[in-house]
Amino acid sequence: MSQSPAELLLTGDLAHPVRLTVPDLGAWPQHRVRVAFECATSGVRHHRFTGPLLYDVLSAAGPGFDPARRKDRLRFLIAVTGTDGHRALLTWAEIDPDFGRAPVLLAGRIDETPLDRSGPQLVLPQDRCGARYVSGVNAIRVDGAFGPRA
Repeated sequence: MSQSPAELLLTGDLAHPVRLTVPDLGAWPQHRVRVAFECATSGVRHHRFTGPLLYDVLSAAGPGFDPARRKDRLRFLIAVTGTDGHRALLTWAEIDPDFGRAPVLLAGRIDETPLDRSGPQLVLPQDRCGARYVSGVNAIRVDGAFGPRA
């Protein structure tokens, strides 16, 4: 009996919150990266990842910033959670092409092996340490509440 693909839930300040699977991530342009990062338990790891840019996936979900106010994007945080409870926090500015332009992936493949059953992996090629690499991503929350209070 085949197991269903793992699901990823995009929530928060989005016009189009959505559930996605690794096969769904194939709808966006795919990027390939070779990375080397330090893992606290097993030393330097080398992998090849393939998947869409996190920016493209989240942009399609319609983040709730005001497009007429360029700097409004700077208050948005992105919380990523994996099935094992591991979490990482990014800022919208890190992944936005107008600011940091970091090529953060939501990888659907690692070393040519599909991640359909375990869920996508957050990949930050610019990070030397692997602590923000999140395996089995099952939730991403976009939060624009950071900023001055009324």
